[in-house]
Amino acid sequence: MAEITNVTEYEAIAKQKLPKMVFDYYASGAEDQWTLQENRNAFSRILFRPRILIDVSKIDLATTVLGFKISMPIMIAPTAMQKMAHPEGEYATARAASAAGTIMTLSSWATSSVEEVASTGPGIRFFQLYVYKDRNVVAQLVRRAERAGFKAIALTVDTPRLGRREADIKNRFTLPPFLTLKNFEGLDLGKMDEADDSGLASYVAGQIDRTLSWKDVQWLQTITKLPILVKGVLTAEDTRLAIQAGAAGIIVSNHGARQLDYVPATITALEEVVKAAQGRVPVFLDGGVRRGTDVFKALALGASGIFIGRPVVFSLAAEGEAGVRKVLQMLRDEFELTMALSGCRSLKEITRDHIVTDWDGPRALPRVAPRL
Repeated sequence: MAEITNVTEYEAIAKQKLPKMVFDYYASGAEDQWTLQENRNAFSRILFRPRILIDVSKIDLATTVLGFKISMPIMIAPTAMQKMAHPEGEYATARAASAAGTIMTLSSWATSSVEEVASTGPGIRFFQLYVYKDRNVVAQLVRRAERAGFKAIALTVDTPRLGRREADIKNRFTLPPFLTLKNFEGLDLGKMDEADDSGLASYVAGQIDRTLSWKDVQWLQTITKLPILVKGVLTAEDTRLAIQAGAAGIIVSNHGARQLDYVPATITALEEVVKAAQGRVPVFLDGGVRRGTDVFKALALGASGIFIGRPVVFSLAAEGEAGVRKVLQMLRDEFELTMALSGCRSLKEITRDHIVTDWDGPRALPRVAPRL
């Protein structure tokens, strides 16, 4: 195999290795997949304004998220059913995140339980939550995540119903028979039945609560002390409501372009959300990050950090834990290089002035030339 030099190259390898149903599940988006392309393309419309002749011999990438120290602002997003990609699944991802000194978010629909992931050793882990119709199931799950040492809940709010993913419908997607949704195994909710369209869509229709509303975000706070990140926010209006409802942070996400097609790319929606948050809570970006330059652009637009999803499952399929470690390392190295070449020695030195976007008005030039 030729040497892998960037994150994107793992997708082709995953496509060769995985059964079509599994690869399509990970790779596809909703309907026309316009947002899927746009999540990537929008980054290419943001350019750098690098500053030169700054001593960049020492560069610090460290940051804190909800008070937890991490080595870099690059974290792992929740992606479902990772054992479809590799036998070690979420175990491998958890170990890779821990080795990189960053946060892993475990999906509700993981093929390893919260207890199993905790057993891989120390590490800062968040738990992504879908709210089931049976609230006892939710309360039980949250308690288990707390007991297993998870540090925050990422509440996914953009999935009252599953988006229309046509590849999954064509493939009659269902969880392979040797796997279960481990967090729900003992509750008779761990199996996904075959269906006439997508088995996952049928499962969601049967189990996930469509009545979910802001009052449930408040209810969640009565059953847990953990901070709650609201994942799936794309507008200023919902940002303000999330903060009113007590959210500890916001994840700007369009669910990897898998829910409503023709929503903007997350990098495009980011600034609106950041402005509405007014610094009251941290805002994170999820979606489309494949390069260290993307990470820099997100931070320049006000994100406190980013989450990666597909690069994790593709690299996991290709090379297991080593693949995920490599993805995290490549993104870290590229991001550090971008900082150096932009004249930024720490995350707080990355500013809005380091980029120009296609939605910026004409830039007012300084009236006087700066003096040395």
